[in-house]
Amino acid sequence: MKRSILFLFALTFFSGVFAQNETEMKDNSNKLAVLWTSGDPEVAEKMAFMYTLNAKKQGWFDEVVLIIWGPSAKLAAENTMIQEYIKKMQDAGVKTEACLYCAKMYGVDKKLADLGVDVKGMGIPLSDYLKQGWKTLSL
Repeated sequence: MKRSILFLFALTFFSGVFAQNETEMKDNSNKLAVLWTSGDPEVAEKMAFMYTLNAKKQGWFDEVVLIIWGPSAKLAAENTMIQEYIKKMQDAGVKTEACLYCAKMYGVDKKLADLGVDVKGMGIPLSDYLKQGWKTLSL
């Protein structure tokens, strides 16, 4: 009986000691990554961009990133209304990134870079956003 109590005490004590030494995961719940994949301009304007811009401007999230991936890369490079909206989001503090490989498939990597979009391999950055607890929205 004494050994059981001693064992439970030691387990409880040392569990608390070890737990205090662990590195806590940073709270990234106030960060938003919007994964925009649609080539439909109406989806971009009336959902993806409207929410992304307001999430930043209204302070709904501290950090907001728009990730341009797939058919949205082609649309962003070819549509001036979309380009103007991207500029408006950038001016409001939304970080814009695009998948390099998707952009190259559409031949628009240089055009997106000229628009101020950070064009790069996005597999690792997107995985990091997810692992770090960022809120994500995919459209």
